[in-house]
Amino acid sequence: QVQLVESGGGLVQPGGSLRLSCAGSGRSLQHYAVGWFRQAPGKEREIVSCISSSDDSEFPSDSVKGRFTIARDNAKNTVYLFMSHLKPEDTAVYYCATEFGPCSDDLTEYDYWGQGTQVTVAS
Repeated sequence: QVQLVESGGGLVQPGGSLRLSCAGSGRSLQHYAVGWFRQAPGKEREIVSCISSSDDSEFPSDSVKGRFTIARDNAKNTVYLFMSHLKPEDTAVYYCATEFGPCSDDLTEYDYWGQGTQVTVAS
C-alpha cells in the first residue's frame, strides 16, 4: 500500500523558513516525479514545485521561484520542500503527490497524495 506522509508545517513569521517533508512508503519515490501543491481556503489546489524522476530537475511555480527548493533523500525515501522568505500569501495546506511520468501542472496526472500539512505565515 502506497502512503505519502507530509510533515514540517507550522506557524512562521513573514520572512521565515520551513522545511516540509514527504515520506513515502510502499513506493520508491526516486522512480517518480514528486510534486508539492498547496491549497488556501476558498482557492483551488495549485502546484508549488515538482522534482523530476529522470534527473531531479526542479520546476518551481513563478510564485515561489527563488524562495522554495525541492530535493530528494533517496536513502530516506523522502522529498523535501525548503521554503524561505515566506509571505502571508504562502499560507495554505501543503500536499505532496507522485506521478509516474514527467512533472506536470495537471493535478489529475498524480496518483497518490498525502494528507497535507498546514503552513501559516503570520506575525
